[in-house]
Amino acid sequence: MGGFFGAVSKREVVYDVFFGTDYHSHLGTRRGGMAVYNPEDGLQREIHNIENTPFRTKFENDAAELRGRSAIGCISDTDPQPLMIRSMLGTYCVSMVGIINNMDELTEEFLKTHGHFEAMGGGRVNQCELLAMLINKKGSFPEGIRYAQERIRGTASILILTDRGEIIAARDLKGRLPVIIGRDDEGTCVTFESFALEKLGYRYEKDLGPGEIVRLTAEGWETLAPPLKEMRICTFLWTYYGYPTSRYEGSNVELSRNRNGSLFAQHERAAGTMPRVDFVCGVPDSGTAHALGYAAESRMPYGRPFIKYTPTWPRSFMPQNQRTREHIAHMKLIPVRELIEGKSLMFVDDSIVRGTQLKGTVNYLFENGAREIHMRSACPPIMYGCKFLNFSRSTSEMDLIARRTIQTLEGPAGQEHAAEYADGSTDRGRAMRQHICKALGFDTLEYQTLEGTTGAVGIEKCKLCTYCWNGKE
Repeated sequence: MGGFFGAVSKREVVYDVFFGTDYHSHLGTRRGGMAVYNPEDGLQREIHNIENTPFRTKFENDAAELRGRSAIGCISDTDPQPLMIRSMLGTYCVSMVGIINNMDELTEEFLKTHGHFEAMGGGRVNQCELLAMLINKKGSFPEGIRYAQERIRGTASILILTDRGEIIAARDLKGRLPVIIGRDDEGTCVTFESFALEKLGYRYEKDLGPGEIVRLTAEGWETLAPPLKEMRICTFLWTYYGYPTSRYEGSNVELSRNRNGSLFAQHERAAGTMPRVDFVCGVPDSGTAHALGYAAESRMPYGRPFIKYTPTWPRSFMPQNQRTREHIAHMKLIPVRELIEGKSLMFVDDSIVRGTQLKGTVNYLFENGAREIHMRSACPPIMYGCKFLNFSRSTSEMDLIARRTIQTLEGPAGQEHAAEYADGSTDRGRAMRQHICKALGFDTLEYQTLEGTTGAVGIEKCKLCTYCWNGKE
C-alpha cells in the first residue's frame, strides 16, 4: 500500500508534512520521501529506505534542515518516491499510491519513441517515472493526470508539488482509495488518513470524489476536473489497513469494525454456530475492535491472552522472506499463561489470507495450555488477489489458503465453484472450513458474510469494492 500528505500555507509547513506523513507509516514499510518548495531554493527532495527504521527517525534531520511553505510527503511499499521531474509542464515532484498492472506494456510503448528510463534493480522501471511520462504527454496537469489514469490498468491516486509551490491532488478514477482535503486559517492540506489532518490542527473540508482533481494553494482549493459518478472504495480500509481513528466517506474505522463483530455474533447466534468460550480475543491489533464487538453482542468476556511486544520488533509482514516474517511474528507474541492454560478461546482476526502465521500462533497457544481454539475471520474467504492496490496481492491465487483448499478438495474443477465455497451454509463451504480447521489446528472456523462485512461499513454497498471476495469489479 502507501499513503501521502501534503500542505501549502502562508507559514512554514515542513513539520506539518513530516508529522502528517509519519501518521501514514502503518501503510508501508519500504520507502519514505519528502519534497518541499521555497522561492530561493526551488524544489528539494529527500528519499530514504524505511525497512528497518521508522519514517520519523529517518527524516527528523531532514525536517530540521528543509524549509518551505509548500511540501508533500509519502510512505511507499513499492518504488522510491516522490520523483523530481523536468518537463514541458515545468519542474515538479510526483508521488502516487496504487499499482500499474500494465507496466511492461506502457514501458515498451515509450521505449519505441522516447529513448530510455532510469532502471532500478532487475531492470524495473519506477512506477512514478512511468506515470510522469504519461502525464507529460498532455499540455496541462489536469489533462495529463486524466490521460495517465485512463491508460493505467490498476489504480493511481496522485500528488504533485509544482515549481510554483502549488499542490495538485487527484483521486483514482474509481475512488478505491481516499483523498481528503483539510484547511486551517493559513493554508490547505491533503491526506489519505483523516486523523492526520485533525491532529495537526486542520479542519476537515471534503473527501475528493472518484477521479476528482484539485489544486491546493494557501488560500484554499479549486476543482480542476469534477468527480466521476461511479465509486468502488476498498472495503479492506475498514476491515484491516485503515487506521482505527480515521473516517472515509464519513464512516469511522473503529466503529465499523465494532459493528462487524456485533453483526458476526448476531449471525452466529441465529445460525447456531456460536461456541461458548472463556474469552473472545482479538488477533492483535487489527482484530481487536472486531473482537470487542463480538464479545459485547455475545455477552462472553473479552480477554487478551497474548500481547504484542512492539517497542523494538518490526512489523511482521515487513521482511521479504516468509520464514523470517513468521519468526518475527512469533517473537512478538508474549503469552499471559493465566488467560490461556485450560481455557477455551475464540480469536477474531481481520482476515485469513495465506494462513501461514496463524498455524504458528495456534501451535503457540496450545503449547501454552489452551484447551480449545475457535477462529473467526471478520471478512469472507479471500478468493482473488487484489489487482487494484498493493494489498492482498499474490504471485498466484494458490497462495491464498481458500484457493489452495479448493484445489486440494476438488482440483481445478473446484475453482469454478469459488462462490459456493465462500458460503458457509453450503456443503462445499462447510467442507472448506473443516479442511482449514484440520490443517491449521482450530476447533471451529467461521467467516463473516459479505453482507455483514459491507453492512458494517455504513455506506452504500454499490460504492464498495469487494473484488477480493467475489471477483466482481
